[in-house]
Amino acid sequence: MTQATPSVRSFGTAMSDRTIQVGHRQIFVTPAVEKTDGGPLSAYSARFGRGEVADLPAPYEEVWVVLRGALRIRGGSGEVVVGAGDFVQVPEQSPGTVEAIEDTVLVCVSVPAH
Repeated sequence: MTQATPSVRSFGTAMSDRTIQVGHRQIFVTPAVEKTDGGPLSAYSARFGRGEVADLPAPYEEVWVVLRGALRIRGGSGEVVVGAGDFVQVPEQSPGTVEAIEDTVLVCVSVPAH
């Protein structure tokens, strides 16, 4: 039995036919790497319109890299503000909210894959 050799893939942050809008809000998520790809993690890009707020709790660990804009993250341990070039770790089941202070684009990697 031969095993396929993994290949390097690249992804952008542009919206595509895979982009999902969260409700009627100006929050858009574009999946890149998913559980169905067979790996240990997931990755996606997200766009938040200025002033949009979303709940944090997720059943997986996440790292966000802010590419453009700024976010205010409120949780049990206080408040963190991150901007372009910053990254933040969001532990599994973290209570709180994330608010876009500006129009924001980020990339998220989460473990385990979902």
